[in-house]
Amino acid sequence: MNDRLFLIVLYTILSTIVILVSYPLIYILSSSFSSSEAVMSGKVWLWPVDPTLYGYEAVFRYPEVWSGYFNSTVYTVLGSILSVLLSIMFAYPLSRKTFFGRNIFISMILFAMIFSGGLIPFYLVVKNLALLNTMWAVFVPSALNIFSVIIAKTFFQWTIPNELYEAAQIDGCNDIRFLLKIVLPLSKPIIAVLALWSAVAIWNSYFNALIFLNDKDLYPLQLVLREILVLGNVEMTAMNLSPEAITKFQDMKNLLKYSVIIVASVPVLILYPLAQKYFVQGVMIGSVKE
Repeated sequence: MNDRLFLIVLYTILSTIVILVSYPLIYILSSSFSSSEAVMSGKVWLWPVDPTLYGYEAVFRYPEVWSGYFNSTVYTVLGSILSVLLSIMFAYPLSRKTFFGRNIFISMILFAMIFSGGLIPFYLVVKNLALLNTMWAVFVPSALNIFSVIIAKTFFQWTIPNELYEAAQIDGCNDIRFLLKIVLPLSKPIIAVLALWSAVAIWNSYFNALIFLNDKDLYPLQLVLREILVLGNVEMTAMNLSPEAITKFQDMKNLLKYSVIIVASVPVLILYPLAQKYFVQGVMIGSVKE
């Protein structure tokens, strides 16, 4: 009886959390497919009212959305690759107890994770590296994530035994070959986790682009969304709309906001299920030890 009551309470709480988390996304999705009049009048609650695709048509006619999509894709792919490479290159030596100066480097990265120099020194470093107003400024300054290094270090330390390394050494395998031929093939879960974390973080980030970029042709999608959602800057003449459509479009800004949010969220919603298996396996590393 007590177990049944516990399960009822547990499922009630979990169902409530799922509803609270899911409803905003469902509402935004329904609003993006509803007419502007229904959205403005507050008739949309759960299902689309007067379904239409006009909001998505307006979004994809806006050229900056396409350029933002392209830029974000490039930044995400390059940034994720760079972040995973740096994390593995930093984490693997720290996982080997024979690495000289291991404790010193671990202390340094823990210090760097807790303390930072602040925004102004960060900006000056990027400026002195001549990265301002370049695509590299979006992802290179934040490519090395200390938390990812710690997670990868824990994975290597508890998954790749020293006996395996010693056996490879006996067979004449050097450190680089051991890393490439043995460690990396056995580290697919953590690589998938690091790539997913980096991809989501870069795709959703806009702060680096906001302070380092002046050229709108380099804006990522999130900065384009900021222009539309926060500042309300939409150049309707660039969308090749007729005068009648422009007049109608003035009443559709709220609808455009919902459509843009869905368009920006689709890549992440597609990416996560593909990496979910590795994600669950990877984040559990270090939670259970023998």
